Amino acid sequence: MTVSKLTAAAHYAPKQIITNDDLSKIMDTSDEWISSRTGIKARHISVDENTSDLAAQVAEQLLDQTDYTAEMIDFIIVATITPDGNMPSTATLVQSKIGATNAFAFDLTAACSGFVYALSMADKLIASGAYQKGLVIGAEVLSKVLDWSDRSTSVLFGDGAGGVLIEAVSPNVTSDEQHPLILSEQLKSDGNRGMSLTSSLTSPSSPFSKSGLVDDAFLKMDGRAIFDFAVRDVPKNMLESLEKAAIPAEDVDYFLLHQANSRILDKMARKVKADRAKFLQNMQHYGNTSAASIPILLSESVAAGTIKLDGSQTIVLTGFGGGLTWGTLVVKI
Repeated sequence: MTVSKLTAAAHYAPKQIITNDDLSKIMDTSDEWISSRTGIKARHISVDENTSDLAAQVAEQLLDQTDYTAEMIDFIIVATITPDGNMPSTATLVQSKIGATNAFAFDLTAACSGFVYALSMADKLIASGAYQKGLVIGAEVLSKVLDWSDRSTSVLFGDGAGGVLIEAVSPNVTSDEQHPLILSEQLKSDGNRGMSLTSSLTSPSSPFSKSGLVDDAFLKMDGRAIFDFAVRDVPKNMLESLEKAAIPAEDVDYFLLHQANSRILDKMARKVKADRAKFLQNMQHYGNTSAASIPILLSESVAAGTIKLDGSQTIVLTGFGGGLTWGTLVVKI
């Protein structure tokens, strides 16, 4: 069976940075109120770049790092809940922007679990033997779906994109050096609780419709329900994934979780019985960037030399959010 590997990681965020103090000038909030509850200090907010623009910047960086041409890419997956529009997909816009004429491209919608879902799918595409190289990108411009008069949500989110280049292991690599990228995985969803986090809801509105429902464009969240879901269901998912991989938590090099709230990471570290220092964190600089949060964190960690991408480290990637969706990949990268 063909196995895959990650050979590059990249990220991009809009240049405009909005701090908690900046927000306090337009709404009833403060740096102390936001940071003490979430760990967030600032976020990047787009001025005029849309989701495909952010994702294309990441794609270009990935190509530059590997010296591959865009024509060599077989597929592009963009995980997002804030596409440029319903169609064309954000991924096909990225394909056009970078000139990946031989790639097929599509979006994947799984909210804050999006990158984990997309990487799982990309690994299966490589394993099929039909494809050699792909781009997996999480990208969001959440600022366009926020109600900026609602401090319960608008202070939490930011804009950004991150991604990886995934490719088949070279045929000249010895069998001793080959290993699966994903050692175990568990992807979950629960639509029964889905309405606790919603965005861009639309209703039938043709001349023949009698629904009487009203569109709800803004992101809405039941914060307590989401917090409880995250600290109850997600650690269990992580532990089950580690058990499936026969890897104890103490043998994991780093945990890269969705960057929603530092207190959630604190609780998860205790429940998994792992060193909190292994739970990498950057939400203080970006806020919650949904599908982009894990790949941005991964890219920053690679750039810092914390994560090597040399096949020597065991990493846990865990996403959780709207859908409800959650999932864990135990990977060797």
